[in-house]
Amino acid sequence: MRNDLSMRSDAAPSAEDIEDPEGFSIEDEKFDLIYPAQIRKLSPVFWTPVAVAAAAAKLLVTAPHTRVLDIGCGPGKFCLVAASLTDGRFAGVEQRSDLLAAARQAAKDLQLTDVEFLHGNVMDVDFSEYEAFYLFNPFEENIFTGHKIDRAVPLSPALFKRYTSHVAAQLGAKPIGTRVVTYMGYADDIPSCYDCDSTLFGDDLKLWIKRREYEPDIELLGLRVSRSYRGSGGWAAPRQRG
Repeated sequence: MRNDLSMRSDAAPSAEDIEDPEGFSIEDEKFDLIYPAQIRKLSPVFWTPVAVAAAAAKLLVTAPHTRVLDIGCGPGKFCLVAASLTDGRFAGVEQRSDLLAAARQAAKDLQLTDVEFLHGNVMDVDFSEYEAFYLFNPFEENIFTGHKIDRAVPLSPALFKRYTSHVAAQLGAKPIGTRVVTYMGYADDIPSCYDCDSTLFGDDLKLWIKRREYEPDIELLGLRVSRSYRGSGGWAAPRQRG
């Protein structure tokens, strides 16, 4: 939750600088001052914008203490904004140790208590500990030749398929009503038992809600060629429907 930490005029923000999605006093350039310069310069491409993070948090936290997992959290920008604005409890998982260190330091600087950052691979995360999920293209770095953060972790198309399939299976096992927000990308991680409930920011931000039971055999048919697509019924997950 937000606190009373004051901000030096020449330094990074405090939790009090982050307002609700209808009226921000803080811009991304100001928020990003909380990070080291090397991480800060990656923000326009790789880290969630403040306004998007705030809107996503409101979509995910539907009750006090909702436990939200950010998959591939980077330096934790979504979690930090979200924990400042809502009563949710946020966790981020990240493989890169420098990004994890930056996230933990930023949380300390902002004096945020309902946020934690885990060093590890998504394959090792227990999804049963969380009730809602946020994904900002966590795996597409594996399939794009440009726009890579660094060479610190293995990247390959095979890992993209492995990670997206794993996350889809884990989300499929969650209870009906589970909420997932995706930002940008094709939502390859979303199984077909989820429906897109709403979109924001020019359809870049999507709220998915589990409406049906998961059918593993259907999911094994694989991704549609077009991946996430918009039809007459609205946005649909990029997997074959039963």
